[in-house]
Amino acid sequence: MTFRIPFARSLVISGLVLLLTGCLGEEQAWNAKTIDGMLPDLEFTLTRSDGETVTAEEYKGQVRLMFFGFTNCPDVCPATMAKLTQAIKAMPEELQEEVTPLFVSVDPNRDTPERLGEYVNFFYDRTVGLTADEPTLRKLAKRYRTTFGYDEPDERGNYNVSHSAAIYVFDGNGNARLLLRPDLPTDQITQDLVQLAGQARS
Repeated sequence: MTFRIPFARSLVISGLVLLLTGCLGEEQAWNAKTIDGMLPDLEFTLTRSDGETVTAEEYKGQVRLMFFGFTNCPDVCPATMAKLTQAIKAMPEELQEEVTPLFVSVDPNRDTPERLGEYVNFFYDRTVGLTADEPTLRKLAKRYRTTFGYDEPDERGNYNVSHSAAIYVFDGNGNARLLLRPDLPTDQITQDLVQLAGQARS
């Protein structure tokens, strides 16, 4: 989808990108860990929360933030989702449209598409909820050098899922660019996203 904005507003956004990144005539500086050339491009075939099968090409052109988790996560997942939402909403409104968070549930037995949709929409309506069968999820996790595991269920059948808290950031071409740490301040995440989204517009 192409978004058109007036020329004057484009100049304002471009100026804000330069102000926040400080990269005019200088080497780009990032707050997050740079992973250029360290991980493969974004590639997946997963089930979206509306039940449709989608690939990474569905969101080509967008800055994509991929995060592994599960809806019953008691702390890391909701904290991360809230921080990402805050960081994105602090961007200029027009640049927010260039960013798509991808929440990949690694708990397909409990996270049905319907449940997943309700979960991600609670935090941010542009977040895409994705999942698949366990073998597909393990293959995806391995592709990005991470893993996940399931604890033994308690007497009620409840169990925890261990997973990475890292957030993988891919540019509009699907190239792996940044790895966000869970403790990275929200304003620094915003700065990096503004810079990446600004590159997509240039």
